[in-house]
Amino acid sequence: MRTAFIDTLCEVAEKNERVWLLSGDLGYSVLERFAEKFPQRFLNVGVAEQNMIGIAAGLAMSGHIVFTYSIANFPVMRCLEQIRNDVCLHNLNVKIVAVGGGLAYGPAGYTHHALEDLAVMRAMPGMTVVAPGDPVEARLATRAIADHPGPCYLRLGKAGEPVVHTVEPKFRIGEAIVMRSGEDVILISTGGMLERAIRAAELLSDRGISAGVLSMHTVKPLDEKAIHGAALRTRLICVVEEHGETGGLSDAVARTLSEHNATCAFAALNIPVEENGKIGSQSYLVERAGLTAESISERIARALKQQ
Repeated sequence: MRTAFIDTLCEVAEKNERVWLLSGDLGYSVLERFAEKFPQRFLNVGVAEQNMIGIAAGLAMSGHIVFTYSIANFPVMRCLEQIRNDVCLHNLNVKIVAVGGGLAYGPAGYTHHALEDLAVMRAMPGMTVVAPGDPVEARLATRAIADHPGPCYLRLGKAGEPVVHTVEPKFRIGEAIVMRSGEDVILISTGGMLERAIRAAELLSDRGISAGVLSMHTVKPLDEKAIHGAALRTRLICVVEEHGETGGLSDAVARTLSEHNATCAFAALNIPVEENGKIGSQSYLVERAGLTAESISERIARALKQQ
């Protein structure tokens, strides 16, 4: 995803001289192509994320569109006060990019596990929160947030994520993408869970369970219309996300279902709190959390049987 992001950002910056990129001394082997093409619009601020947001706010107040880039929690947690006060409360054109969403940096330990970021950024006033599901969506999301006025948060994977979309979909902020239809269960996925959600749906289909998938690439503003429509035509809605149990997509969907008095069942599959602090590869940690395609399909099949 990060390669799709930087390639697209270079294309956007080629056409728009207002686009800047700031790095917190990270992004080596990724950001060089932007720095080489646009040296006057690239700045490595060093290991000083709070300053990075302050500089970004100043540039944005001067009329620029500023992307900040760092890994996992560093562009969010270390500088949340600056994001809230400098960027959000002034509704500035600052786009905060975090690479390594969820457990992508699993071996680096909990400091690098982004398990609260969606919750935190959803809470920020005026913040648009986008978590693309594959490199195709990452490319489209980069273009979209560059054009979108105001603060944005772009949550990316790391590298090597599979391409899910064989045809480029229509991509609009706040509009989910229908990946497949289903009547028994609809899986709502955000971020890097998309490929696993689709494989889980295929496994369920092999068992005679009609499973649909929605790619909810925008967590805020939420596509409430798509959720409400899904609730009317299915027995179970299941959110799958590589995020903690509190404040992420599952909480947002649950609130929407409640407000619409939905009668379908609801399930949330995410990272249990007891898994916090575990160290290992992303695949190992995902398996521990029960978020493999096989585990997801089993848990959904059991939930449907209990109805």
